Amino acid sequence: MKGNMRWMLAAVLLVCSGKAMASYDGGGDSVATVRPGLPVVLDCTKPATLKAGDKVALISPAYFTPMENVEKTCDVLRGWGLEAVVGPNVGKQLYGQYAGTVEERLSDIRWALNDPDIKAIVCNRGGYGTIHLINLLSLAEIKAHPKWMVGFSDISTLHGLWNRAGVMSIHGTMASFLAKGGTDETSTLMRDLLLGRMVRYEVPAHPQNIEGRASGVLVGGNLCTIAPNVGTQADATLGRDIILFVEEVEEPMRNVDRQMRVLQLNGVLDRCKGVVLGEFTDCGTDMTYESVEAMLREMLAPYHIPVLCGFPAGHDDVNLPLIMGAPVTIDVRQDGATLQYDIH
Repeated sequence: MKGNMRWMLAAVLLVCSGKAMASYDGGGDSVATVRPGLPVVLDCTKPATLKAGDKVALISPAYFTPMENVEKTCDVLRGWGLEAVVGPNVGKQLYGQYAGTVEERLSDIRWALNDPDIKAIVCNRGGYGTIHLINLLSLAEIKAHPKWMVGFSDISTLHGLWNRAGVMSIHGTMASFLAKGGTDETSTLMRDLLLGRMVRYEVPAHPQNIEGRASGVLVGGNLCTIAPNVGTQADATLGRDIILFVEEVEEPMRNVDRQMRVLQLNGVLDRCKGVVLGEFTDCGTDMTYESVEAMLREMLAPYHIPVLCGFPAGHDDVNLPLIMGAPVTIDVRQDGATLQYDIH
């Protein structure tokens, strides 16, 4: 990883009859400002834990994925004891990039949601295009069929929809990466979450961290994906007591700043109890800040909330899975930081 940062997975993996648990004792003395009429707190349901033989759907809601990658991912899922099923429209290609028309991509989401035998949905890749689906997929459809949805990058839009519908989701690796074999920690930890094994993350100290402890609901994802969604039904930042996670790839510092300002100007940062900064892969160089994290620390410092920098999730080699819509506690200390879940 960049800067020779390393992450450590806590030794304990908790499995409790399909219910993953991690205790915390609250904390955090920051107070979020909430505009009148906003929902109090997102209350998301944890989808059912997968078991051997369960069906997992592979869909392409954004950019096209070569069928070779999809087929290799099917092999990985079978190796995990799961049955892979491929969306009817997967493999289609439109305008060189999209995985079919908007209607075809939407149809595959509905197919996966409405089939009671399908227990989880894994996206083949991100890219661009999920913003087309925001006003076409109702929150009621998602809420009626709560099942895991897995992906990152442009899939952050779907995380927003899932979380606004009251369903947890997994910000994690996709077919474009699982096709490499599925034996790396990024992949196996995502597998473990699907199978009900909860993790507690420990992250080394970072020079741009802001110390503190806070609890809230984890929301967010790729910064340039979630910022345009502010105010839509895919905006999961509308509640108070949120822990905001953001990451980015190949954006100059001014664009990272611009998208964070969109969140700031819409009151999102006022509602944060804490912030988790993931990887900012190949970002920067157009300004003389020490790093993207240094720039964002300057923006976030006046809010007096903990900021956990360098969490290994995003577009770098390691992309640790995160449960979006889940209650979490972050504890940022001088010697490092932890992120843990409180899921009952």
